[in-house]
Amino acid sequence: MISNPLIATVLVFALIALGEWISIISRARVPMLLTAMIGFLVLSWTGIFPEDILEKSTFAALGSILIGPAILHMGTMIPLSILKSQYKAVLIALGGVVSSGVLVLTIVPLVFDYPTAVAGVGPISGGVIALIVTSEGLKEIGLAATVVIPALIVAFQGVMGMPLALNFMRRYARKMIQQIDDESFIPVGDVDEIAATTERGKKSAIQSSATLKLFFVFVGAAVGVALGELTPIHYSLWCLGIGITGLKLGLFEAKALERSNSFTITMIGIIFVVIGTMADVTPQQVLANLPAIILVLILGTAGITIGGYLVSKLVKWHPYKGMPVALTALFGFPGDYILCDEVSRSVARNEQEEKTIFNELLAPMLIGGFTTVTIASVVVAGILINTL
Repeated sequence: MISNPLIATVLVFALIALGEWISIISRARVPMLLTAMIGFLVLSWTGIFPEDILEKSTFAALGSILIGPAILHMGTMIPLSILKSQYKAVLIALGGVVSSGVLVLTIVPLVFDYPTAVAGVGPISGGVIALIVTSEGLKEIGLAATVVIPALIVAFQGVMGMPLALNFMRRYARKMIQQIDDESFIPVGDVDEIAATTERGKKSAIQSSATLKLFFVFVGAAVGVALGELTPIHYSLWCLGIGITGLKLGLFEAKALERSNSFTITMIGIIFVVIGTMADVTPQQVLANLPAIILVLILGTAGITIGGYLVSKLVKWHPYKGMPVALTALFGFPGDYILCDEVSRSVARNEQEEKTIFNELLAPMLIGGFTTVTIASVVVAGILINTL
């Protein structure tokens, strides 16, 4: 029965729905992704879920296709004027990566060995791409047994990073509420207001078609993917850039996927992909490599947090705002977006405050995530793997 694609999809979707429900009733203290990932592991390990449930679902395959359009959509959520002001987020994110790398490379070799440290540094500061770079390098030099370390770090790093980032973001949001009450808070630009200034009169039926809007988003994402294959620049950066530029030139509307009524299904598909990164993790692998994994996760998380704190002070940002930006290295997209949504929804007292908090948090979190997960972690992994 579970072999039916729809039934398999509903079972995994139930974990996401449960996570969303727990997130709502806990006022975002328990992130949705955390519940979904841990629930998937437990059900897979106990045999309740078959090993290939995601393959039977086929929904994760759809999710992998939707990553490009979703990243382009993220670009349409950040007007260029706001993006230019986010150089501090880039510095904070890089500060976390550097601090984490120094801490792991200094302490882990003293307890285990240098290859173990290298196996963890790239993935702890990024995600799947850094995992692939590290794993391929380890296999090429005959250290295939060590490949499980970066895989498990990528699988569990969100469990470390998301609750910590959520805690800092909630504290910062509460400070924002106090500043709003004191009338001392200066909000960033509102995407909706900026988009409204670009609208010119009544739109034609063609301009208003959700199908055509979605088609143009897919075309832009396809161009980004093609450029990623033709150049050494990863497709996610191309998609982000196309979204930002397209919004500026009027090729896309602000919040493109939401305007085409497609954002929710896109996010669910991508969450299926994120959960799928846990599919090959076994209890035996966790137990055998647990000491090294725990040490790298603790040192890496501490290093990222310390680096984020120090650079936040240097650029005159409140640490509660800056440290989550650095911690995006541990979960990236879509976790960064989900946390912004959960915090704004749970802390705000009305819709206007919710929008204000969301706009304040989103841009630096997205920029921080792209800086670490897409760029810095891949560079770090590529350099360090050559030192083995």
